[in-house]
Amino acid sequence: MNLSFDVGSAKEMDQGKVYDVVVIGSGPAGFSAALYTSRAQLDTLVLTGSVLGGQVSLTSDVDNYPGFPNGLTGQELVQKMQEHAERFGTAVELDTITSVDFYQRPFVLTSSYDEYRARAVIVATGASPRLLDVPGETAFTGRGVSYCATCDGWFFKDKEVIVIGGGDSALEEALFLTRYARTVTVVHRRDQLRAGPALQKRAFGNDKINFVWNAIVTEVIGTQSVQAVRLKDTQNGEEWQRPTDGVFIFIGHIPNTGLFKGRLLTDDHGYLITDPRMATNVEGVWAAGEVTDSVFRQVITSAGMGAAAAIQAQRWLDEQEEAETPQDEALAVS
Repeated sequence: MNLSFDVGSAKEMDQGKVYDVVVIGSGPAGFSAALYTSRAQLDTLVLTGSVLGGQVSLTSDVDNYPGFPNGLTGQELVQKMQEHAERFGTAVELDTITSVDFYQRPFVLTSSYDEYRARAVIVATGASPRLLDVPGETAFTGRGVSYCATCDGWFFKDKEVIVIGGGDSALEEALFLTRYARTVTVVHRRDQLRAGPALQKRAFGNDKINFVWNAIVTEVIGTQSVQAVRLKDTQNGEEWQRPTDGVFIFIGHIPNTGLFKGRLLTDDHGYLITDPRMATNVEGVWAAGEVTDSVFRQVITSAGMGAAAAIQAQRWLDEQEEAETPQDEALAVS
């Protein structure tokens, strides 16, 4: 199913137009934020970025979003979110921002061929899983290759899967996968894990989990779906093929925050820092979804964060309008 967008929706506006809210990013956080601001009758623009729908649009099946008991594809979910936001007036522009100016008001957001102005901004640029960058990985993403056990573990009932990584996330996801998979094999490039002692104890004590040490995956193999991986010993270079039904990759995530370097505060891992109400260090700028979430990384949590950011943006804009209203005008209205 092809995702649609309103080509030129922003281009048709006056060049000097100032939006009440511009949302940077078009995943669950972005479209949820746009839905809430548009329903509050705020003039809202969503700038999609290079991938309309973000990471979830690349997911073949979403089976854990409430309200869809039969599941749906990631593209279908994003399309429904987009249509819902557009129903209330959200404009959607297929464009990627290359620089931001948060020092002047209204804020100025610049792309390679256009410029947008906004009274408030919600950043929902997401995070990208760190890739192995081996043959077959991209081709089989959504067809046996996954970066989220919580999202896709259900589809591997009574099957054999491989987990790649040795940190906390890898072991947490491996333990989660034992709910469904027949066996879970953790492949780690070293002979010791980086995960915390408590997680290691649980993993070593689980009969469904086994380990392949000092090995890396050099290729994902299959036809319609994953059937095997090619492994390479990091010490002697020996290679061999191991059958598997699924490959879960947990070697880290990269928050898409390069655009905001030096403008918005980030933690040591590059995630945007917000207060409990999703506000960044710049007044008038909020962040939502995986760009600020290194823990949950779920569609439903991102959507909730987007809604929260939108509610706060709407309240802040209302306060700004009240502050800007001349006292004699306010008395005349009252």
